Amino acid sequence: MPLSEPASRTLRHRRTIAVEAYSRDDGLWDIEARLTDHKDRDFALATGLRKEGTPIHELWLRLTIDENFEVRDAEAVSDWVPYPGICDQIGPEYRQLIGLNLRRGFRHAVRERLGGAAGCTHLTELCSVLPTAAIQAFAGVVIHTPDTALKAANDAENSAPPFQLGHCHALRFDGEAVRRFYPRWFNGRANDRANEPTTPATTEAVRDGASTRKLEPKLPTQQEGNHA
Repeated sequence: MPLSEPASRTLRHRRTIAVEAYSRDDGLWDIEARLTDHKDRDFALATGLRKEGTPIHELWLRLTIDENFEVRDAEAVSDWVPYPGICDQIGPEYRQLIGLNLRRGFRHAVRERLGGAAGCTHLTELCSVLPTAAIQAFAGVVIHTPDTALKAANDAENSAPPFQLGHCHALRFDGEAVRRFYPRWFNGRANDRANEPTTPATTEAVRDGASTRKLEPKLPTQQEGNHA
């Protein structure tokens, strides 16, 4: 279903962010992002007139990661910028991303290293889309999600819920999607925590014959979709 019919209007600016993920022959992955800004008209910059159709920004960021989401290499390039010869000198600073983990505190670490005058505003914000893009790329290939292995997700031998549960409104533990598709992890009494910003560990009773043990779900250390 598309958005509602808009009021009469004129396009003035278009920002495009595209992310592509590539599995490499050496077993690593490249997560590659591009940000572009275009005006609908000739645009006066301090450095001169930027003709319509020519980008204000065209920025590239590539992270090479392993299957544990560890950043093995990082490269940033600024092809089109408002201040040529100045903006485009910041690329090497983004090698500070090497050693970070996309699933553990990545966005916070990026802000610490490259926020404000330490980096490029737009390259730094481009970093924020990479964790969930990597997860999407890994789903069904590196991560055997319940969407590709539903039986395994509900297998009584599994000691932890699927990693994506509890991280968005659709997959809340007391929600309809979990009740229908992941019944083992459904907790219809979780209404009191449904609106909390993070999902606390649930207590799931796992019965092995006559024994019962309590389980702390192994959810991601950082909930990237919420406050990473």
